[in-house]
Amino acid sequence: MRHAKKFIIIFFVSMAVLGILGAFSANTYMNVIRKSTDNTIIRIISNVCEMYPDITNVEIVKILNDKSDDFYTVDMLRHYGITENEWSILKNEEMKHTLVVSNVLFFLLGGFSLFGLFLIYLRVQQNEVRRITNYLVKINNGQYDLNLRYNSEGVISILENEIYKTTVHLRESCEASMKDKMILKDSISDISHQLKTPLTSIMIMVDNIIDDKDMPEEIKDEFIADIKKSTVHISFLVQSLLKLSRLDANAVDFTKKPENIRDIFSDCMKKTELLAEVREVNVSAGSEDIDLICDKKWITEAFTNIVKNCIEHTNRNGSVTLLAKDSRFDTKIIISDTGCGISEKELPHIFERFYKTKNSSEDSIGIGLSLSKAIIEKHNGYIIADSEVGKGTTFTIKFLKNL
Repeated sequence: MRHAKKFIIIFFVSMAVLGILGAFSANTYMNVIRKSTDNTIIRIISNVCEMYPDITNVEIVKILNDKSDDFYTVDMLRHYGITENEWSILKNEEMKHTLVVSNVLFFLLGGFSLFGLFLIYLRVQQNEVRRITNYLVKINNGQYDLNLRYNSEGVISILENEIYKTTVHLRESCEASMKDKMILKDSISDISHQLKTPLTSIMIMVDNIIDDKDMPEEIKDEFIADIKKSTVHISFLVQSLLKLSRLDANAVDFTKKPENIRDIFSDCMKKTELLAEVREVNVSAGSEDIDLICDKKWITEAFTNIVKNCIEHTNRNGSVTLLAKDSRFDTKIIISDTGCGISEKELPHIFERFYKTKNSSEDSIGIGLSLSKAIIEKHNGYIIADSEVGKGTTFTIKFLKNL
């Protein structure tokens, strides 16, 4: 646990201090007893010297330091009224009791101190567990805006860090889920809004055809042509919105591999060839021998939408040009036209969904450039537009390289 190491250290330090103090106390009292015994022996020697003046100091020292076993010592003490359990010097016996009592009290105090430290340790642990429990309760209530990061070591700290990681993961999952729901809501709203007008128109024309049995054939043919035009419009709209929704939800698995940009430009020109012929716009492409890491199907659609937009906003005998340049840091795609251009006020909004400039055709949905931008960004790129009214528009796309 987080405080276990501290508690163990404090315990051993306390035991060491108690041992040192106990040894110091015992040594102090033993020195007192030694001095008391020495004083008593000195008095005995003085009395012996007074009674026996002929005894020498050498003889007295030999008597005091005689280490031979004397089996009559106990009997001798009994002869003078001292039993085996009694001290021969009464003052030393009193000191013995004092030493025992003081050491008992000293170690009891140390034991209670350690017990108190243990209770404090338990209280700290209970507070830690209670704090983590409260934190988990808040997480269960959806409160993820808490910070529980500690740099200390121990089981509790590891648990805290893991809880924090889990909290971050849950918060990110929750935010991603909410974002997906908002994207789905917006997509459904966009689809319903864009489908409402053509579907209403189709229903009105079908009802007229059904109700008016005598409707002239030419009017009926016009209604049928309008219905077909509306269904094509709806089909294109639904497909585009579904693609955008999949891109927004990260539900597209891109198959990225090196693709030659010349081939991509060629596919774009083939897909817009008929529109260019109808509007009498010249489309040309020029590129170095460059490979782009991309999903060819999706990136071709992105470029095609841009080229189509340029053709639609270019007058007769105008031109649309595709260029590609490569550098150490990025691959640059430049698609430009000589069309009517976009006003400074409208330019910041052209990549917004369903935004149409004042020069857009009635059939325009306003979703092509938005779809292109989403595809390009999924390929680690970005797109910007520069335009001047009456001179044309240039779209610059840069795909950043992983150096």
